[in-house]
Amino acid sequence: MERYAAAVLGHPVAHSLSPVLHSAAYRVMGAEWDYTRWDVPAEDWNGFWRERVAEGFWRGFSVTMPLKSLAATQADERTAMVEALGVANTLVFRADGSTIADNTDVTGIMAAVIAAREIPSEPRCAILGGGGTATAAVAALHGLGAPSIDVFVRSLDRAGKVTDAAARLGATVTARAWGEAAASLADYDAVICTLPPRGADELAAEFATLNASVSGVLLDAAYDPWPSAIARSWQDAGGAIAPGIDMLIFQAVDQVRWFTLGRADRPVPREAELTAAMCRAVNRPERAIPQRVREARLNR
Repeated sequence: MERYAAAVLGHPVAHSLSPVLHSAAYRVMGAEWDYTRWDVPAEDWNGFWRERVAEGFWRGFSVTMPLKSLAATQADERTAMVEALGVANTLVFRADGSTIADNTDVTGIMAAVIAAREIPSEPRCAILGGGGTATAAVAALHGLGAPSIDVFVRSLDRAGKVTDAAARLGATVTARAWGEAAASLADYDAVICTLPPRGADELAAEFATLNASVSGVLLDAAYDPWPSAIARSWQDAGGAIAPGIDMLIFQAVDQVRWFTLGRADRPVPREAELTAAMCRAVNRPERAIPQRVREARLNR
């Protein structure tokens, strides 16, 4: 039986559910696993990375904040998605000791949106916030066919990373003032909230007063508390909602592919079963990666 050594890296990282998800997947696969959490402040990254590379037995790392930019620059090779976004959430060790970085958050966002409710082939889309997760959201919505994407930010000067990433992806993005968000949300088929927990509470209260009617999907990348205020307001208006935990589940499927197959464009054996096991492990409805997202992933 093959044994896997992997971990989730970040600071703080004690709250991460990645060990729960990965452990559930590997049990279905019949693989022995050693998947742990490792708290790594950004200032300790270089020394940490050198030591892990020297050890030579790791299969891969899941990477969370504040290390995603560092992970993107550290690997020997980067996927086209990482080159475009400048951030990575997955580091994979090959048999020859070389490393490759990928960003599976993109697939995670796409799948979480479509699993919540089907959206049009050319959806009207918006993103709340302009940080690192927003760049992955741009790639995801572009992959789902959005002709253009509105990004609502509190300061237009801070939208540079998102617009730069969009340009590299060939996506069309318009940065819009935060004050316009509440009155505009009902116009969209898909909205991705990338703000920290409770970061959209005031926006949610303002949106609720408008008595708008929506039919699309809102994904809140945060998942504690759930439902968030913005998710409740959206649901009350008729829309479908998805928590960040669904994004986490679906992006972990690609990470399992990377760690076990050394690639993410082919399914692992019993993938539907292991995805369902991940869902059960965190008390979410059992869902497979939607076919629309599978096709987009294979064609990326």
